Amino acid sequence: MTAPRIPGYELGSPRLESFPVTREEFELLKKSIMIDDNDVKYLKMAGEVLKGQVEDVLDLWYGWVGSNPHLLHYFTDRETGKPIPEYLQAVRRRFGQWILDLCERGFDGAWLDYQLEIGRRHHRSKKNVTDRVNSVPHIPLRYMIAFIYPISATIKPFLAKKGHGSDEVERMFNAWFKAVVLSVALWSYPYSRDGEW
Repeated sequence: MTAPRIPGYELGSPRLESFPVTREEFELLKKSIMIDDNDVKYLKMAGEVLKGQVEDVLDLWYGWVGSNPHLLHYFTDRETGKPIPEYLQAVRRRFGQWILDLCERGFDGAWLDYQLEIGRRHHRSKKNVTDRVNSVPHIPLRYMIAFIYPISATIKPFLAKKGHGSDEVERMFNAWFKAVVLSVALWSYPYSRDGEW
């Protein structure tokens, strides 16, 4: 796969640290979320369905974040309290690519390593570094976990827009939901003390 030219997008970069999880631990985490080969298949199908709708999905998600000041806060200048448009736009581009990567990568090693980087970019260890902004320094873990629901529930209407039967839409949705839970479980790593994750 050719990496898109998105500022700050580093999936597959040799500069990224390997996620400190063994293959067995990762497989057990997937098993705990009930992810199997069928989910990978239906995620790929979801990726085909969502490919032309990414901007519409992002419009919905960003509209929701923008309408909730407590969430928009994490994209604001820490001195003025005003949103930083270029920060919102940069994150949006990577968020759109995240949608496609989640569906298309099949949880490969490069994808796994990038989840550690994404987690750090929400955590005080690396927030604001990629985009060189003076925003608030940390997104609490509670909002990372809470975001599982809106990012999952709102995707279903988009999955139903290409004429698939209700059974296929449901399978794509469940695969998506599981993959989002997996992502957030991985993003939580920087929030954990050594030996606790």
